[in-house]
Amino acid sequence: MSTNNTGPGSYRRVTLTVAAVMFMLMLDSSILNTSLPSIARDLGTQPLALSATITAYLLASAVVLPLASWLADRYGMRRLFLVAVGVFTLASLLCGLAQTSGQLIAARALQGLGGGLLLPIGRAIALRGSRTEDRIAITALLTWPVLFAPVLGPPLGGFITTYWSWHWNFLLNVPIGLVGLWLVRRWVPADAAPTPRPLDRPGAVGAIGGLCLLITGLESAAHATDPAASRLPALLATLAGLALLAWTARHLRRAPHPLVSLAPFGWRSFSIASLGGTLASMSIQATPFLLPLLFQLGLGHDAVTAGAMLLPYFLGNLALKSVTTPILKRFGFRRVLLVAGSLSVLGIAAFAAVTPQTGWPVLAALLVLAGCARSMLLTANSTLMMIELPNAQMGAGSTLSAIAMQVSAAMGVAVAALALALAGQMHAQVGGQVLLQDFHLAFLAVAAVGALALWHYRQVPADVGAGMLAGKAA
Repeated sequence: MSTNNTGPGSYRRVTLTVAAVMFMLMLDSSILNTSLPSIARDLGTQPLALSATITAYLLASAVVLPLASWLADRYGMRRLFLVAVGVFTLASLLCGLAQTSGQLIAARALQGLGGGLLLPIGRAIALRGSRTEDRIAITALLTWPVLFAPVLGPPLGGFITTYWSWHWNFLLNVPIGLVGLWLVRRWVPADAAPTPRPLDRPGAVGAIGGLCLLITGLESAAHATDPAASRLPALLATLAGLALLAWTARHLRRAPHPLVSLAPFGWRSFSIASLGGTLASMSIQATPFLLPLLFQLGLGHDAVTAGAMLLPYFLGNLALKSVTTPILKRFGFRRVLLVAGSLSVLGIAAFAAVTPQTGWPVLAALLVLAGCARSMLLTANSTLMMIELPNAQMGAGSTLSAIAMQVSAAMGVAVAALALALAGQMHAQVGGQVLLQDFHLAFLAVAAVGALALWHYRQVPADVGAGMLAGKAA
């Protein structure tokens, strides 16, 4: 069977199949946060101890992410994607059946092994053999799970946990995963004969070790409570991870058979979108983390109400999806990224002015603005990253993109958590209580990170993708 997605119907079926699996993955990642207190009570442990469920997932993903491209070359993308969906679905079942914190953490680690492969392999499957004029539509379809799931997850998780059981937050993945397996077997074309290449062992050790150290350091910094005793080891682990990743990048440029090819960075559009997108994604990914906490700890709402208050944010994401492609065709990547990036920064910074006296219409308008900017920025950045890559580099580009997304998500939450902690130390509040002004400082810090992305977006060539956009318009 052919590996090309040449017809419009073909690429839509394949892309929607991949997007459905991605939605399961992203929803699972976002639905857990609101459930942690209830899970801790049910399992007889402290909520902070269950942060290991997040760390175990991230570390397991970090182990397999750099290997995704090599495994796909060796075993074929379709087969590897089926295995990843199966592993993730089985692990979700085990999470839902867990009776102890140890069982839950082990199941989450297994989930991470499957989830770490789903993102890069899924994107590569959707984009392989695609026509350049179809890449905006493909990327837009692949981006909606990233946009919607983190916003839908908290209210859904709060509702299921409050009125049903936290177990169903995981068991919900089982029917979705089974349908996903059927859709992949039905619609995703089989690969040509695999083309195995030697395993780059130094590159594998460096990439896996560097990502594990970096993510462990960031997660530890985000959950540290005593700066003197906890944040120094976290900082050292983060710096060691960055140093090891820098050495690995140098090795990959020189290795005859690199674990992950860095050739996509030779394209200016990919390089700018990777660097600028990492900063923008840090800011964007930190916002859904801060907003439920602001609504509960800063404004005094309960968990269900706080989750429901995110619905305008979700509607903002949804409102821009149908007009993303026409806007890109009309104004081009550079202008859209600069305008959407600026609106995102302003929208996030505006939450620093929210108080209990802020009227609901004003707050809803801010949420819609932030959601609209998030939708346009993520879609435009993701499309720019892959727009010029030749098909031979899609696998490497997808792996590098997935690594950037994973790291930026961890860094965004870490920056937000650190900003809250440092703001609390400035006010020297008693008992570790988080005050409303602490959230104000955290939102300003997160917005400042997003503002740094604008400098990179200014370097986007004005005519990048112009030929493809013109062809799409025609």
